[in-house]
Order: sequence, then C-alpha cells, then structure tokens
Amino acid sequence: MRRRMHQAALGGMGAALLAGGLSLLGAAPAAAQPSLLPGRDAPAMSDEPVTFTAQEVEYDQANDTVIARGRVEAWQGQRVLRADSFAYDRRTGVATATGNVTLIEPDGQILFADRAELTGGMRDAALDGLRALLADNARMVAAGARRTGGTITDLARVVYSPCNLCPEDPTRAPLWQLRARIASLHSDEQRVRYRDAALQFWGLPVFYTPYLSHPAPGAPRASGFLSPSVGLTRFLGGFLELPYYWAIDESSDAILATTFATRQAGSANLIYRRRFNSGLITLDGSVGHLGTDDAEQRGLGGHIYARGDFALDENWRAGAALNRASSWDYVRAYRYQSPRTLTSTAYLEGFWGTEAYARTDARWYQGLSQLDRTGAIPYVLPFAYGEYVLPRDALGGYLTADTALYAIQRTSGTDTRRLAVGTGYELPMVGSLGDVWTVRARADVLGGWVNDLTGEPNFGAAGQDGWWSNGNLRAALDWRMPLVRPAGSWGSQLLEPRVQFVTGPSTGRQLDIPNEDSLDLEFTDANLFALNRFPGRDRQEGGSRVDAAMRAAWLFTNGGQLEGLVGRSFRLSEETVFPVGSGLENRASDWVARARLAPVPWFELLGRTRLDGETGEARLWDVSATAYASRVSGTVGYLRSDPNPRGTIRQRDEVSLGGQLALTENWRIGAFGRYDIEIKRPVAAQAVVAYEDECLIFETRLVRNWEEQTLDGRNSPTGTTLFFRVTLKTVGDFGIRAL
Repeated sequence: MRRRMHQAALGGMGAALLAGGLSLLGAAPAAAQPSLLPGRDAPAMSDEPVTFTAQEVEYDQANDTVIARGRVEAWQGQRVLRADSFAYDRRTGVATATGNVTLIEPDGQILFADRAELTGGMRDAALDGLRALLADNARMVAAGARRTGGTITDLARVVYSPCNLCPEDPTRAPLWQLRARIASLHSDEQRVRYRDAALQFWGLPVFYTPYLSHPAPGAPRASGFLSPSVGLTRFLGGFLELPYYWAIDESSDAILATTFATRQAGSANLIYRRRFNSGLITLDGSVGHLGTDDAEQRGLGGHIYARGDFALDENWRAGAALNRASSWDYVRAYRYQSPRTLTSTAYLEGFWGTEAYARTDARWYQGLSQLDRTGAIPYVLPFAYGEYVLPRDALGGYLTADTALYAIQRTSGTDTRRLAVGTGYELPMVGSLGDVWTVRARADVLGGWVNDLTGEPNFGAAGQDGWWSNGNLRAALDWRMPLVRPAGSWGSQLLEPRVQFVTGPSTGRQLDIPNEDSLDLEFTDANLFALNRFPGRDRQEGGSRVDAAMRAAWLFTNGGQLEGLVGRSFRLSEETVFPVGSGLENRASDWVARARLAPVPWFELLGRTRLDGETGEARLWDVSATAYASRVSGTVGYLRSDPNPRGTIRQRDEVSLGGQLALTENWRIGAFGRYDIEIKRPVAAQAVVAYEDECLIFETRLVRNWEEQTLDGRNSPTGTTLFFRVTLKTVGDFGIRAL
C-alpha cells in the first residue's frame, strides 16, 4: 500500500510521518554527533525527530519505507541535507539520498556527493563522488568516502587543495594540490592523514611521501614538526635545527628544538607558554656546549628567559622575570636573542584610574660583555615608586605628589640607599591677547646613605661615605603666543614664540652624592623646557635660566603640515652641573631643533638636530624620510651622534635606505641597508622576494650582518643568513635557513 502527499500537505501530515518514520535519525545521543570531516567542534545535535520538506512524499507501507522527491531538504539541529530524492527504510534504519546530494555541517563545511547512505543518526555514512568545501577555502574531492564510529572517515583516490581554480578554465590543475591513494580524516584529533601522497604544482608531481599528516582546515592548533633550519657558521660549523610544536592543551603549548652541529656538541631549547584566567607565564631556556678556541667560554652553557604576569584584582598585578645566560659567546653562537645586559625582576604594582599609581620591585642584572666588572653590577632591592594626582583646584591647576625609594648593593663598589619625596604644581592660564601662561613649580627632598663612594659615575673625585641629604626647589613661568594667520585655500599658518624663566637655588657639583639614575643624559628639543634636564633625581639642576624657542607651522587644508622648532637655553650661573659633551655644560646651551614636513598623505620628512652653541658644529643629526603609495614604499635615514658623556657609546655616523615594491597583486620585493660612514663599511643589509596568494606563501630573505667590533675588542659571531620559506596554507610551513 502506497500513500502519496504533496508539499502543501506536509505542514501537518508530513511532520507526523517523519516523527513516526524517521525519528531513528535523531535517536543517537547528542554528544555523539561529530562533523563528517574534521573541523571545529560541532554543536551537539538534539534527539528531536528529523524535519524535512519535499515536493512529494510517498510512504510504502508494505516495505515500511518513506520516500521523498523533488527539492528535498531535511534537517536536524544545525545539520542540513539536500537531495533530489530521499528514502528511509524503517526496517534497516538506512537513509539513502541520491541526486545532487548536499550535506551542510554545523561547523560550516559543505559536502557534495552523487549518492549518500546514512545510518546511526548520521553517525555513519557512505558517499559516492564526494566533493567537500571545507574551512579556510579548502576543497577536497574523493571517489568515495566511508565514515565509521562517527569520528574517522576513510576516503579513496583523494585530491586536496585550498587554491582557487582558473576562472577561464576550471578544468586546469590548481597552483598546488595533494593527491593520495587513501586518506583518513580524524575529527576527534582535528587531523588529516594521507597514504601514498604526492604534492603537485600545476599538475606536475614534485614531491612524494608514503605518509603525510597536517591539521584539519579550521583547526586552531595542532602538534607537529616545524620547518627545520640548516646552515653554516664559524662557531657551529654545519648545523641542523629541528623544532617540534606541542599543543599541550587549550591554554598551553611548547616548542622543543634540538640543534646538531659539526663543530659543537649542539644544544636543546624549550619554549613553553601557558595562559591563565588572570595572567600568563612564558619560559625560554636551553642547554648546550661550546668547545672551540674561538669562544671565550668553553664547556657546558645555557640560558633561561622566564616571565610571569598576573592580575591579582582590578587594581593590583604582580609578576617576575628571570633572565640569565652562561656567556655572550653562547647566546650569539646558537642565535638566541639577547641584549648585552640581562635584567631579572620581581614586582608588584597598582593602578587607580588616572589618579594614583604605585610599584615596588627588586632588580638584579647580568652583564655579558667582557668589559663588565661583575662586582660592580648592582642588585636593587627594593625599588619603590608612588604617585598621586589631586583633582584640579578652583584656579584650574593640579597638584601631584610622588615618592621614590631604592636600595642598591654591590659586591665591589658603591652601596647606596635613597629616599626621595617630591611635589609639583602646574597652572595654565590664557591672557587677554590669546597668549598662554603656565606656572610650574617643583620641590624635591632627598636623603640617603652611601658606602665606598667612588668618583667614576660622578664626573669628579670621590665623596664622603655616610649619610647625605639634598633638596631642590624649582619654579617656572612659561609664556607662549600662538599667532595664527589664515592662508585661504592653502590652510593656515602658525607662528609661536615661547619663553620660559626657571629659577631656584644653586645645587653645585653634587659630587658627594651618589649618582645612580641620572647618567644617561641627552639634551634635545624634548627636554628643552623641563624643570630638571637630568633624567632622574640623583642629579638636580639648580640656579636660574631662560629657555627660548620659536615654533612655526603651516597647516594645509588636506591635513598635511610643515612644522618646525628651534630653541636654546641660557643659564645665569657658571656652576659645573652638566658633564662635558652633554650640550648643557656651558652657560649658553647647544642649539636644538626639529622639523616635520608632511605636505601630502603619502610623504613625511622628520628631522632632529643639536648644534654646538659656539661653533655651530653638528653634534646630533637624526633625519628620516618616508614615502608610500599603493604599491611602493621607501625610507631613507641619516644618524650622526657624538659619543655619550660616559664614553660607553662610540660616535655614530650612519645612513640607511630601505623600500618595498609590490610588483603585482601577489609578488613583492624589498631591501634595506645601513652603512657606517665613520668606519667606512656596511653595518647590515637585507633583501626580500615574496609571493602570496590564497593558498601559497613563498619568501626568500637574505640578511647580512658585518662583523662589528665589540666594546671589549672582540668580534661578535655575525654573518650571512639566507632563508627560504614555502607555506602551503592549511597544510604546513617548509623552510631552509643558511647562516
């Protein structure tokens, strides 16, 4: 007996038939409804009956079969099945879909097939002529596929590629594709495994492997080997680095890398990361061996860079960092990134909006240069700082209060303790002519204890050990007159003279006071109007002075501008406060200036200089120009600076040039270089050729670092790096690096 219904009647009777005849498709537990292909976890399917629509439904009562024809669409939860016809045998529990079969998975994957058989509430399936549209634009074609257990799908005669087909000739082979005799899709592991696989470019085989595995499209992370690095260096000889990425769980991962070398015993490196709800920790450590006469340090070596940061509540956070290395030779030989001074710390800090801030920490250092005297390297325990900003008063000014404390210990050299308390006030006002007046004041009180005070960091003879105290009071009156002139369609012009008068008691040379935080002094336009031009508090600028500058700008209607400033400072006293070479050692300071030219959105010229106040000789030039358009960008720079007053940084006289050009939508080239005019040789150079489209990245990078004389008179292990990288998107990254 057969019953036939049309689509118009399905609103009631059709649903009833499905409830009675196709309910088995929804009988499987909700948690056991995985995606047919591996991807992101699919939402659990409900155990409610399957619902569908069709142009015609027939129920064969004799064979206990429900048949739907004509634009059939069946769905349960978020899984949708479309086909020309659909039949369900109630006795065997097999559902068969034929003709233009489309299965839309809950994770967004779309499967096409000529014929599909589904059992077990869609847990198990057999498909003929499978075509799949996966995540990340990936596509897969197979002669047939069978899913068993709801987690593993086996495919026969598989072709996989995320590359777009040629619009003029879709039958042409894509840029690259993977062909395999069989493949297994593991939805629980989010992984694809191939047997007898060949990688083809433009349809031509270039690589064969009996086994290949890669993460499933859309999988966030997956464990596996990363691209190896091979090369040749003076310290290591020939070397091979093999990194392995380990996706431990949803909140942690690690990279384990082993380096094998012909001239050294090699090294092992571990990078570990873990994220918590309130913070994160990172660990980068290695152990290795240096055994050649080229290295100052021989034998077993290693390094560790570890850090953790955690939010304790909405106001407080805490953290620590441990950075140590066995030697400079070790980290440079094995190419671990490292500055010449490593800093370890533990801290606690609090934030209260924009009104208050507090921090306390402990610091200890390691110098990797051969010139570093280990005994003179300080331990700071503790360093504490706090600041509070009061609300604006009735006049419109605001008052700040802060305090700073440190205790520094050395095994050989000066030990110091210092407590500083300061307060500042600033009141801006506008005059009747539009001129801007600002009153500033700052008071500091310092006191501490010192032992074994030496003259080395104090620009003079040693002082006296024991207790010391110091204080300073600075007041300033700052005046600016912004004069604006309209320039019609050319925008507007600005001319702004500025004069500031600063006064306070003289502080003298302060040689009997230790100097720990005011050694790195640089005089530029940035601190021309600062009350104290020293970067810290251990040195206080005293006496009276006048600061003057002229600022001019042309503001264009298109948003561009031409802006510049030139200024100078004049001290009324002759006391020796600033070191020679700082630009402030004379009563009349050096000239400082800056300029910025950006007439159009695609071009910018920046410059900063400091000129000797008597001879006009340049002591600092820092100039850069940048131009960029849709396909090309370029930059050129020049830097010239005198040695710093302490003599630990040599004179620099360098030019730099770089640029990038997009040849086509996919191809780009770039280059960058630095040349030292002082030593008459290049410093570094780099060239890049790269290609990228929807499925492939190819990059060739050549980097050359010329051996630069270190401060201790030895050459650092630098050289040439030649790097090739090919990324098959959704599959993996393959690269070779030669040094």
